[in-house]
Amino acid sequence: MKKENCDTAAPGMNDYYKVVFTFTPPSEIACDLLADELADTGFESFVADETEPGKTLTAYVPAPLYSEESTSTLAAEGQLDSTITFTSEFVKGQDWNAEWEKNYFKPILIGGRVAVHSSFHTDIPDAEYDITVDPRMAFGTGHHATTTLMMQWLLSLDLEGKSLIDMGTGTGILAILAAMRGAAPVTGIEIDHFAAENAVDNVALNLSDKGMDVKIIEGDASALADIAPADFFLANINRNIITADIHSYAAALKPGGMLAVSGFYVVDRPIVEAAAAGAGLVCTGAEEIDNWSSMFFKKG
Repeated sequence: MKKENCDTAAPGMNDYYKVVFTFTPPSEIACDLLADELADTGFESFVADETEPGKTLTAYVPAPLYSEESTSTLAAEGQLDSTITFTSEFVKGQDWNAEWEKNYFKPILIGGRVAVHSSFHTDIPDAEYDITVDPRMAFGTGHHATTTLMMQWLLSLDLEGKSLIDMGTGTGILAILAAMRGAAPVTGIEIDHFAAENAVDNVALNLSDKGMDVKIIEGDASALADIAPADFFLANINRNIITADIHSYAAALKPGGMLAVSGFYVVDRPIVEAAAAGAGLVCTGAEEIDNWSSMFFKKG
């Protein structure tokens, strides 16, 4: 392994490390499993190799959170039958919109009803709901299976006049879709400062001319104490955070309210369901895409 282009100055909060993992032999499942573990150590964005699925995984982590030692430990453990090597590169804070435009983010259509694109795109599909997302380094463009699962759930609901909280809002995409479908009030909570700023900008891009509003709060689950209980609650984060904070999620729901969670694998469902049951929530269903899962719960 090697580290390239290191900066001797203290890293800023908008600086990142770009880490490219190579899997031998290639394995999409091994990529997903590693991504799940990396998310628990602070990695925020993941891009899989589309030309040869399972061969490489590119991951981004805020520079202050990067530890080559812990990354080396995860890589040395391997995943399934794959051996993992990696290279890391310091990336100075930059125009992340340009980076996404150049390398990753393409317009998509979700559920045949939601077009997700950035402000620089021109080849935009026609759709019932049109969402503009300039992601910078915030997670949530709809390209990942977990975001798609949550958006599909929102499309299945009658949200008119219903209150909704989106925990770990990222780019704000789920909160924006909820508002477009009539939910009000809608509150997004995001712990990362730059992601919260990005969510505010994306809300303005999509809703300022429609008479709709989404309130974005920078903080963690403790911020829920100051928010009125909601009819619906979303948490597309990861298994460990969800299970640790699920009592707070349940307390932020009205009686009879619904919770949707994602950001974990199908094999993690029993762990999530057990934590939810301990918080007084009853599972009402689950969905999956490419081994990623969403689960739905109701508060009694």
